[in-house]
Amino acid sequence: MSNITKELVMDLREKTGAGLIDCKRALAETNGDLEEAVSILRKKGVASAAKKAGREAGEGIIADAVAEDRRKGVLVEINCETDFVAKNEDFVLFAKEVGQTLLDNPNADLENKRAEQVGKIGENIKINRSQSVAIDTNGIVESYVHTGAKVAVMISLTSSDDADLSSNEKLITVAKDICMHIAATSPVCVSRDDVPADLVAKEKDIALAQAEGKPPQAVEKIVAGKLEKYFSTSCLLEQPFVKNPDSSIRELLANVSNEIGCNVTVGTFLRFQVGEGS
Repeated sequence: MSNITKELVMDLREKTGAGLIDCKRALAETNGDLEEAVSILRKKGVASAAKKAGREAGEGIIADAVAEDRRKGVLVEINCETDFVAKNEDFVLFAKEVGQTLLDNPNADLENKRAEQVGKIGENIKINRSQSVAIDTNGIVESYVHTGAKVAVMISLTSSDDADLSSNEKLITVAKDICMHIAATSPVCVSRDDVPADLVAKEKDIALAQAEGKPPQAVEKIVAGKLEKYFSTSCLLEQPFVKNPDSSIRELLANVSNEIGCNVTVGTFLRFQVGEGS
């Protein structure tokens, strides 16, 4: 034990997140070999994770990561067993690290990190899902994580113009505002052209059922009106902007396009909510 210094114990703890007693035991077992001690603790973490793998992990948070040049971003849902752990500082940091890792390498093997976190926190942890948004034209990717991290949104705003928009503060602010809007309104898609045909058919069937018994000429108008209402509430560009209901998202983008001198459109968006991906 004489060659096991306090500094060595603290180094092992920093590398693994394990407790002091576990670190001392691992170093004693390896006669002070730091890397071998790390390996032992990781193996113990994997064993601990395996024991907890069958537990229900229905709580959790959404984490985001956006590249410095704003050309790519990732949302990831990390689940745990209790809301108490979902608010734990170490768990939140772990989720952010997973997001950044996936941003840098979408094919990264995260099992060891996950297992270590299970051993550290003591609950089953599941990296449930992740999805990225990227642009290959001019524009930006922006994100928003709602308070409590149960809902998060990522969006790409693109332009065919040549001006560099990656640091345009006006556009970044608008992108963040639209993300907050999406978090609140849960649109189905960007525009009515993107609405899946089966959803349109379903809404039409509902409208026809509600118009049953009306004169044929009235049925056509009722169905058309119901579909217009559906599009206006389900398609992002047609939704009234939550911060200014007198203006639609399409009008908001037209205004910012005029202000910055570039025609800006919505490329795509993601909306993650804890539990949806289970």
